[in-house]
Amino acid sequence: MNSELEDKSGSHPLSQLYFYLTDSCNLRCRHCWMEPAYVAAKKALTALAPKLFATIIDQALPMGLNHIKLTGGEPLLHPRIGELLTITRDKQIGVSVETNATLCTPELSRMIAACKEVSVAVSLDGMDEVTHDWIRGKEGCFHETLRGIENLVNAGLRPQVIMTVMRRNRDQIPAVIKLAETIGAGSVKFNIVQPTARGVQMHARGETLTIEELIAIGTYVDNELSASTDLPLCFHHPAAFRGLGKMFGTNGDGCYCCGILRILGVLADGAYALCGIGATVPELVFGNASRDSLSDVWLHNPVLEELRAGMPRQLKGTCSICVMQQVCLGSCIAQNYYSSHDLWAPFWYCEEASRQGLFPETRLRPGGLSLPSKGGVV
Repeated sequence: MNSELEDKSGSHPLSQLYFYLTDSCNLRCRHCWMEPAYVAAKKALTALAPKLFATIIDQALPMGLNHIKLTGGEPLLHPRIGELLTITRDKQIGVSVETNATLCTPELSRMIAACKEVSVAVSLDGMDEVTHDWIRGKEGCFHETLRGIENLVNAGLRPQVIMTVMRRNRDQIPAVIKLAETIGAGSVKFNIVQPTARGVQMHARGETLTIEELIAIGTYVDNELSASTDLPLCFHHPAAFRGLGKMFGTNGDGCYCCGILRILGVLADGAYALCGIGATVPELVFGNASRDSLSDVWLHNPVLEELRAGMPRQLKGTCSICVMQQVCLGSCIAQNYYSSHDLWAPFWYCEEASRQGLFPETRLRPGGLSLPSKGGVV
């Protein structure tokens, strides 16, 4: 490792790579923030070459890499997914897999389970086929997903169930938790619909929940439902709206915030990007692994340098006066930029909560702008 790489990696190591292995998906989810191409056949339109995948990991290991994420599109659509899993296993790198599980065969489940420090997250958006299939845009996918989860559990894994909460399924939250218990899941995470790509249309059609509704559901999950199950539960709204004990206490589930200063995305065509948002925002693509050195991209890309120099003090709006900014880091820089073309724009959820007087006063920095509040979080 050269001295420049050693110095800068010491301050901001490249801890994780997010591999968006395919640009395609076999489902057509109404809320998808990436909007991948739909393919009915079990083969992605564009898929990262295994040799390039291995080369990228080899370049990243001296820079601090300790974990990778395999996602998509749908990662299991990759025509050579078995090779990628073998490479991952052989390199003894921690891995998480995000999948809809419809293509998760017993063989693939065993290959995933053979990897180091593996975790799997599976999307399950309802407790019945009518709800889940409507959200996921394909008839029959509910039962395919349950079968995939069964294969993962039989391979010794306890996948996390991820439910994206919207008006159509909000009343099924307790039932999804019970279903997760029954099928052998290890935890349940509740996501909100981001106003990105297909999510923009859902917000416009009124299919998403209001900020007030989301805050109320988050409080319900954290304070009531969590006590009713042995499964860890996390409602993934900004850190300012979660109790410190729930995040960091003895039985806390951690703070699900993007470590944007330690992560780089790799798209299906080998492009380096801030994350998967590079698929729809060209200015957040930072070169391509087929021709550019990873260390050059990581150390010298102007966008990454700007983020390192300014985070979190240059965050604007409510994020600029929030005491959780050091942890939250603007919640999702990719989403903020997508909506505003400003790296330092505040997170839409927090801004809307502030406008409505719903942002917790207890999370405002002393001396910051006082916002009208209908409640606090402790």
